[in-house]
Amino acid sequence: MERELALEVVRVTELAALASASWVGRGSKHEADDAATEAMRKMFGSLSIRGTVVIGEGEMDEAPMLYIGEKLGAGAGPEVDVAVDPLEGTELAARGLGNAISVLALAPRGQLLHAPDMYMEKLAVGPQLAGRLSLSDPISTTIRKASRELGKPLSELTVLLLDRERHAPLIRELRELGVRIRLLTDGDVAGAMAPCYPETGVDLYVGSGGAPEGVLAAAAIKCLGGEMQGRLMPDGEEQLQRCAEMGIADPARVLRTSDMVGSGDVIFAATGVTPGDFLEGVRYLPGRIAHTHSVVMRAATRTVRYIHTRHDLSLKSVLRSEQAIG
Repeated sequence: MERELALEVVRVTELAALASASWVGRGSKHEADDAATEAMRKMFGSLSIRGTVVIGEGEMDEAPMLYIGEKLGAGAGPEVDVAVDPLEGTELAARGLGNAISVLALAPRGQLLHAPDMYMEKLAVGPQLAGRLSLSDPISTTIRKASRELGKPLSELTVLLLDRERHAPLIRELRELGVRIRLLTDGDVAGAMAPCYPETGVDLYVGSGGAPEGVLAAAAIKCLGGEMQGRLMPDGEEQLQRCAEMGIADPARVLRTSDMVGSGDVIFAATGVTPGDFLEGVRYLPGRIAHTHSVVMRAATRTVRYIHTRHDLSLKSVLRSEQAIG
């Protein structure tokens, strides 16, 4: 993939974030998601790629745009797989809570796992623990290994996971081990990325969440030098058949980062919609100015760029081309 593409893709997440930001705190998660999706889809048309959506808003009969298999881009440039979540954390945005983001990943064609829409068991760690833990181990073994590798007592380890009823047994076991627990209401992608950022204080991300979000998180984690492991959790014959249709012969196999995002280059971009652990949210300033904060990463060079952008919403050209809502 061309190096310049890494700086172009951030415009796509910026515009999706701007479009959804006006719905923040209004209790309308579907409207916020629809606004982000429409803006992202339109902005993709300006990119010099021949893209195919492998992770998107659903199948063609479920989603009017950014559906799996949809072709994106200006029709010239590299052939790429596209994974998107126009508004990751729709409930967070609707309630005005932190860590809602607009996110995408690109990789050379055939590299991103076409993850079915089901749960995935996950283990995400930062660079210090990459290659040193296994999702196949019991959680008690994993936590004790992490404690030794990091040189921290169990009482100083922080484990992050989604606050879900299905995690109640896991939470009890973690508390019996004596580790610190942080619970997320939503935001599976940002949550899995947290161990790669020392300032979050998170050492491990565990538990189950959406498989498509797992692939998006794996793209970012690869760029950051961490590690993501996952195992699909098909529920019933229909989901097993879905795995087979997507070319996943053994759903019980532990998937490593390279299984989810390949061994080649990956570009990841995200823009904050609401304030979070590593990105600011969209801020509206006097004079119809909006401020966005984004990150764009590239696996080939391990380059991580943070971009602050001012958008003048009073310009008709901005309103037309960027679909900004003010």
